[in-house]
Parts: sequence; structure tokens; C-alpha cells
Amino acid sequence: MKQTKIYFALMLLLAFASACTDQVFETFTANAPVYMSYTDLRSAVKMTTAREMNNPGKIYFKDNFIFINEKMKGVHVYDVSNPNSPQNKGFIEIPGNVDIAIKDNILYADSYIDLVSIDVSSFSAIKEVGRVEKIFPYTLPTYDTKYPVAKLDEKKGVVTEWEVKSVRQELEQIYYPTYYRYESNSMDKGFYTLASSSSSGVAGSAYGVGGSMARFGLYKDFLYVVNQSSLLTFKLNSNSQVTLLNTGYVNWTAETIFITDNHLFLGTQNGLIVLSLEVPEKPAQIGNFTHMTSCDPVVIKGDLAFITLKGGSTCRGGILNQLDVVKMSNSYTKFTLLKSYPMFSPQGLGIDDDLLFLCDGDAGLKIYNAADPLAILQIAIFPSINAYDVIPMNDYLFMIGEKGFMLYDYTNIQNIKQIGIIPVVKKV
Repeated sequence: MKQTKIYFALMLLLAFASACTDQVFETFTANAPVYMSYTDLRSAVKMTTAREMNNPGKIYFKDNFIFINEKMKGVHVYDVSNPNSPQNKGFIEIPGNVDIAIKDNILYADSYIDLVSIDVSSFSAIKEVGRVEKIFPYTLPTYDTKYPVAKLDEKKGVVTEWEVKSVRQELEQIYYPTYYRYESNSMDKGFYTLASSSSSGVAGSAYGVGGSMARFGLYKDFLYVVNQSSLLTFKLNSNSQVTLLNTGYVNWTAETIFITDNHLFLGTQNGLIVLSLEVPEKPAQIGNFTHMTSCDPVVIKGDLAFITLKGGSTCRGGILNQLDVVKMSNSYTKFTLLKSYPMFSPQGLGIDDDLLFLCDGDAGLKIYNAADPLAILQIAIFPSINAYDVIPMNDYLFMIGEKGFMLYDYTNIQNIKQIGIIPVVKKV
């Protein structure tokens, strides 16, 4: 009897062990990943002929050139030395690119999980001169939400697109991927002027300027990148190589960067964070201003912060859509909300002296006289263009939106006019 019990126990143990090692497979229709190998990713940067804009993202200005991100593909380059007639100079292929920043002749860009440095002193002979590998999270392009995402194998490379098809895979835990947010780098306008034109590449002033939606910011020999809850600080070395110095924790989900007056201003989903750059190797938080959860780029003019708050599901907020004007103390440690202005669906913004340019989604591009922050006055509107972000520069406004890249002349604020457009061509 005793032997029978032992035999029965052994059989149960074997059955249990067998059940633990059984593989259960399922077949279903899913978004199957299409990979680019890491070898191909790290040899893909190159200058190609001009191409149409299909899915534009952020914009950047440097020495009479506008750089327009083609989401996850690379960067369009336009010569705007004559804003009335922008010239397409070509396209820089950078797989997985969303943000850029330029110091001297070096363009810094994200390329999926890597940070790459590119010499753009000559557009006819651009070359990669540095790369920091595996510095950003493994990120994925958008997919058809009608189908689940198939199992991923990060060892195969980065995912460049999806193919909806039948897949057979082992049943296991659900995979929760990370996706790029296309929501920027700005600096004080006093740092730049329109430099003399250079048809062959970037030259002249040290720093470029981005729109208010950028995640990259430059200060002296440092590059700062916000990545959700992290602030990455990179040292830009004289040999064009980049060194990651530290990764700091940000209390709230950070989305945008604005740098001015030796301070770094982070637009986050819950407010504004101010960090001192007295020790640029290690930014130190000195103050913050909180608000309801929303998407919120920021621009600074003196002791005023202009912050757009966009509600909706993509911004994890409610129906809140407004412009907040916040007064800051000289030490950037105290904040007072002066006034809120209702908006439709505000996104990027820019300021030049008393002129405030605000992208209000489908409501269009709005231009205000903001001399009195308690009573800003709308002086112009360009409706129905779904504006996304802007860069005001020496009486010219460069704007990116759903319909394309648009240029405006605001020399005469009583007669602000559109002077050009490079349209988006949607793929069939």
C-alpha cells in the first residue's frame, strides 16, 4: 500500500513537471514586426535627393536652413535665405528620427535607440561622425489597432513597420511596447541672428533653434534630452564624439525643453519644471509650477512663461484647452498664474518681443499682441490649417502643420501675410 502511494505521488509529480514544460501555441492575425538589423541601422545615415513631405514632425532653424523631420524617416533640408522662395536641398536619411539639434556643423539626432552625430558642413558630403548606442528605449512605430502586436525579438533589430498577417506563436505574457510621442528644443531668440547664406551646408552661428515641441536642448558644450521621466545630459566633445554624463529623474512626464538665462525649462504633463544650469554637467531643479494633466509646451519671455495646455486622450487630460500666462520670480522659485485664456486645441507656440504665435490645432494659427499678459489681444488668425509648431525669426515665421510647411512675413503686424507653402503629399 505504501509503495502504491509513493508510485501515485511520483506520477503526479511527473505529470505536473510535464505540464510546466508543455508549449501552447496559438494562430491569429496580428501586426507582425518588420525589422531593420542593427548593422543596417548603423550604416543608414546618408544624404539623398529631395523628396516630398508625407508625415512631417518637428522643425529646426540654423543659418538660413530649415530642417523638417519626416517622422521616423529622417530630415528634409530647405534653404530659406530667401523666405519667399525656399529651396529644397535634399533629405537626410536617419531611420527612427524624431528630434534634432545642431551646434556648429554637427547635427545631433535620435535614431531609434541610438544618438547619432552627423557632420552637415557640406550637404553634398554629409557623414556620421559619432554614435552613442542603446541610449534610448526600444520604441515602435504606430500599428493597426484592430489587431494585436505579435511577439517581438529585439535581438533581430529595430521595428520599422508592421505587416498584418497570420502568425503562430507560443502563448505567453502580453508584451507592452513603448511608442514614440511626436509632440522640443527652443532657446532664447537673443542667441541667434540670420547668418550669411551658405548653399553647401551649415555654417555661421554656433546654435540652431527649434520649435517649442522639441525634446533636445543645447547649452554651451552640452546636449540635454528629455525622455518621459528622465533628463539625459550629454557632453559634446571637440572630436564630435558624445559622452553621456548622467541620467536624472524627472518627477513628471517631461515632453519639451526651453533653454534661456542659464536655466532649463521643462514642459511636462503636470506642469513646468525649472532647473539651474549653473553646473551644466548636472542640472539642478530649483522650482516648479503645477497644473492639470495635459500636453504643455512652454516658451519664456523675461519673467513670463507662456504655456499651452491641451486636453484629450493623447495628453491624458480632460477637456482642458487653454493658454496659461505665469509670472516667475527672479530666482525662478516662485510662480503666479496671472491669467488663463481658452483655446480650441493648442499645441506649439513661439514669441518675438510682444508677438505671441500660437498653434491652435484645427482652429489654425493665431497671432497675439502679448504686451499686456493680463489682456493679450488677437491681431491675426489663419484658420483651418491645423497648425502644429512655429519658429519666429527676424520678422519671418516658419510653421509646420498638417498641410505642410508654411512661411509668413510679419514685418508689418497690421498686414501679416503668408508668403509660401511646401505642401504635404499624402501617400495613397
